[in-house]
Amino acid sequence: MIRRFPLVPTIIVVAAIALLVRLGIWQLHQAERKRALLASYAAAESMPPIAWPTVPLKDADLPLFRHATGVCLRVIGQRASGGENRSGEPGYVHILDCATGAEGPGMSVEVGWAKNPDVRVAWPGGPVSGIIVPDRRNRMRLVAASAPSGLEPSRTPDVSTASPITPAIHLGYAATWFALALAALIIYIVAVMKRGRRT
Repeated sequence: MIRRFPLVPTIIVVAAIALLVRLGIWQLHQAERKRALLASYAAAESMPPIAWPTVPLKDADLPLFRHATGVCLRVIGQRASGGENRSGEPGYVHILDCATGAEGPGMSVEVGWAKNPDVRVAWPGGPVSGIIVPDRRNRMRLVAASAPSGLEPSRTPDVSTASPITPAIHLGYAATWFALALAALIIYIVAVMKRGRRT
């Protein structure tokens, strides 16, 4: 008696393999996108300084890693986040949110570094220059080139640390998905062959 071909398990396995392959291809695209993004950041580092944008920008237009100057008219908020000083010592960077006028997106300035997250920052605002980097809350902030009294300068922004997930990591994820797809295919072929021998 000839057993029927295992149609349902085959459909399930094929669907799983297709999903794994698709995930692998997506990771390849992510690696290419991240490579292009880091290249644009590296090019921005060597461009002339700009004035801090006074109008809201789309994410794709943010001038990340550009040298820039701006004016903090008044401080309207303060926060601390994990970071390093220029010696690589871990601690907290202190970020001040500023008003820049009646209109516009405002400006966040990373004024400096300290070991204490609760240190009182004595900076009233004014002209400031530095490098624009990504910011989780306001999309971008200016890392000041110098620090006020009581703080040390923050670590100079570096494109190599712009994102914790590098193109190489995306390629590693892609290889993992493709390897899982291949393993699933081999296991299923072996299972079907064994089933055929038994019948």
